[in-house]
Amino acid sequence: MKKLIEDYIADFPEWKTVLYKLLSITKKLLMKPVIKWGIPVFVYENKNIAGFAVFKNYAAIWFYQGALLKDNYKKLVNAQEGKTRALRQLRFSSPEDFKENEKILIEYLKESIENQKKGNVIKPAKKELIIPQELKSALQKDLELKDAFEKLSFSCKREYSEYVAEAKKEETRLKRLQKIIPMILERKGLNDKYRK
Repeated sequence: MKKLIEDYIADFPEWKTVLYKLLSITKKLLMKPVIKWGIPVFVYENKNIAGFAVFKNYAAIWFYQGALLKDNYKKLVNAQEGKTRALRQLRFSSPEDFKENEKILIEYLKESIENQKKGNVIKPAKKELIIPQELKSALQKDLELKDAFEKLSFSCKREYSEYVAEAKKEETRLKRLQKIIPMILERKGLNDKYRK
């Protein structure tokens, strides 16, 4: 995991000039550049405004509340149609493409900051909790397990339910159920070991 923006930039020498220009732009807009999730993220008043990443065929700056932007130039892309409601990307095919779109980028960053100041945000849709039959049966048979499961947070319950349900074969669902029962009894989340 990268700890410094400079470490990230060093991995992409062809984008070095663009990234330093982007740092300059965001600092002028009073945004703080940090590394989150291994990539540069630009924060305003402790809120994530935008992030930058280099991919195989392009680089992109995405706006965490990009769906709220007017997008007068029709440049924004939803990279995960049907999955993300708020995120939008502004993609660059080359450093030259970045230079050509720099004014648009600055306009979008300013608008993003204004939206943040006004409190305009798109909140994630709350997912429904659908407990798969295998887990339901186990909870009905074991009151201690049921009690432990009920004391978990909504997100932990959902993670466990989805983990069992997403297995295609019944055999795999039952194996997964056996794996998670001790974790539920310990009141641990499925992915706790990955969280800090």
